[in-house]
Amino acid sequence: MSAYNFGPSHPMSPKRLELTSRLARELGIFDLPQVSVEASHVASDDELATVHSRDYIAAVRRVGADPTLSDPDRGLGTEDDPAFAGMHEASARLGGASLSAADALISGAAVRAVNFGGGMHHASREKASGFCIYNDAAMAVRRLLDSGVRKVAYIDIDAHHGDGTQSIFWDDPRVLTISLHESGLTLFPGTGFANEIGGPQAQGTAVNVALQAGTSDAGWLRAFHAVVPQLVAAFAPEVIVSQHGCDSHRDDELSHLNTSVDAQREAALSIAALADKVCGGRWLATGGGGYNIVSVVPRVWTHLMAIAAGRPVPLRAPVPQPWRDYVLERHGRVAPLLMGEDADTWWRSWEVGYNPSDALDRTVMATRKAVFPLYGLDPWFD
Repeated sequence: MSAYNFGPSHPMSPKRLELTSRLARELGIFDLPQVSVEASHVASDDELATVHSRDYIAAVRRVGADPTLSDPDRGLGTEDDPAFAGMHEASARLGGASLSAADALISGAAVRAVNFGGGMHHASREKASGFCIYNDAAMAVRRLLDSGVRKVAYIDIDAHHGDGTQSIFWDDPRVLTISLHESGLTLFPGTGFANEIGGPQAQGTAVNVALQAGTSDAGWLRAFHAVVPQLVAAFAPEVIVSQHGCDSHRDDELSHLNTSVDAQREAALSIAALADKVCGGRWLATGGGGYNIVSVVPRVWTHLMAIAAGRPVPLRAPVPQPWRDYVLERHGRVAPLLMGEDADTWWRSWEVGYNPSDALDRTVMATRKAVFPLYGLDPWFD
């Protein structure tokens, strides 16, 4: 899966996958009796075509076969998505992993599944965008629907708006897409505002919380808990698919949010609990953005896997010394000592009241007003 590689100067470094896998293994997550580690496969053109056009797939193949070519109209060979040899196969392999995860849930082989190499949420039906070639999360959602699952909730907590996934299911009433992200006024892709609520046949199934730059743990978690649990419960999905881009972290250079590893672990715990409450635990989680490859990405996604496995790693647990030694020797970086950051993740519950003078509350209320009434919910109190 590390063949998904745009080059040494690109932020989407495959090292983040290798370091995450190594950290999870050092902590014994892959050795838990309830955990199986499965090889991915290269998704077929037919599988890719469930969410992408045949012409687009052919264009990815052409550019991947000859990286001197480019197709900027389809987002290929651009600064964000440079062409590289084997682009089609590498991108389709990320998709294959999320399809395998979906298949495990469909067959009953697993109740929870994680593809931390996935979460390519900017890719739309006809175009690559924002480091994303094929939208594996959308492929997994489509696989679930094609298997007979009646409704799927997609929860995206990446710093960037999950625009590709939203566009693919824009007018599909079977899919609820919720994206909690930095406002498009200050961050790529410039979309994801409260008034984007879905197509004419699916009003209220696109939900967007566009947070101000600088939003920290308390505001981020307040926004999450003021929108996500209520709507997911009202929608009543049979499966939750979530995207856990961790570029909202304060040390990530590609966004302007201010969250901690601890808050992102808290969000994963909340999604796990929501899956248990609403859909019998059935939950498929992916990775996504995240570009601090030593101190942030491996810890967040290792926490995610441990939570999915039902064995959360304590925040005060030490980072294994062999992993720290490896990071120093191979990457010349000093790794963190603990799995958490001793952050204060307390948030003010919506039940204590709406503060109209608070910018975060106004953002949350805009989203609640836009979609809550469509589910019979009161935006002021529910």
